[in-house]
Amino acid sequence: MNNKKQWNWVYAIFGAVMMLLSPFSSAEIRTVNDEQGQFQIESVPTRIVVLEFSFVDALAAVGVSPIGVADDNDETRVIASVRSKIGKWQSVGMRSQPSLEAIAVLKPDLIIADAERHRTIYQDLQRIAPTLLLKSRGETYEENLESAQKIGVALDKEVKMALRIKQHQHHMAQSKNRLVSKETVQFAVVSDKGMWLHSPVSYAGGVLSSLGILSPLAKQEEDKTPSEDLHSGKAYLPTSFEFLLKTNPDWLLVGAYSQPNIVDEWKNNPLFKILKSSKKEQVVEVSPALWSLNRGMLAAEEIAHELETLLGH
Repeated sequence: MNNKKQWNWVYAIFGAVMMLLSPFSSAEIRTVNDEQGQFQIESVPTRIVVLEFSFVDALAAVGVSPIGVADDNDETRVIASVRSKIGKWQSVGMRSQPSLEAIAVLKPDLIIADAERHRTIYQDLQRIAPTLLLKSRGETYEENLESAQKIGVALDKEVKMALRIKQHQHHMAQSKNRLVSKETVQFAVVSDKGMWLHSPVSYAGGVLSSLGILSPLAKQEEDKTPSEDLHSGKAYLPTSFEFLLKTNPDWLLVGAYSQPNIVDEWKNNPLFKILKSSKKEQVVEVSPALWSLNRGMLAAEEIAHELETLLGH
């Protein structure tokens, strides 16, 4: 082989190698609008730490496993249907106060944090890895889907996430067609300290609305007086026994964080029996992890299935 042909062969091999490497070396920068402004990322993250349960659901929806989760030091707080789709992770502590040291040890290349809980530590998180700041705590059902799509972009799985969201919406529409009950349904979380109704602008309330389920709070909103402005536009409503009597749902779904709780106390009140849900024996305990903590597509689909069973359709 003469010298010219030899160099032509070398150039051809070099060009072929560069073509193979080009998707990795010249990847396009992906941009999403998060709660801090514009978030940009070029590489495809593989070591992801998430600081809220809704973000775990979003990752599971497209088959991605986080290496770290702020799981409140209890992996069972992540619902089973989500855990079954991802691998084992390292706990990085409480959602309210994740351990920066535990996060740093994992050497993540992406952190997904909650705008409400983690804004104060955003700069600290940024020093560890690029941090996507999204709504989670207090988000609506629609905002949850928007956050999932932004996560899809950050993971370079925009198309896959969009298809999963479309599949989810189809699933929920089918459930809505099967749920033809005209009875009102109210979800509430309870502890020994009180009850909090989840309004139509909460995540759970939005899931119920998307399924065509009537809210007893809608009538309350219409009839309120200036002194009853407590629940206007709020996701979670601290509730007295008197307000529960006024709300008077056909179904009361109770997510109990402690046993005994305030409902056990109220059941001893003779007036509890005048509640429609009590008369119909439709006060039902449900999982607070499913209905409140794990906000996401997989959780919403499980809620829809549970409602179909409960309402008898």
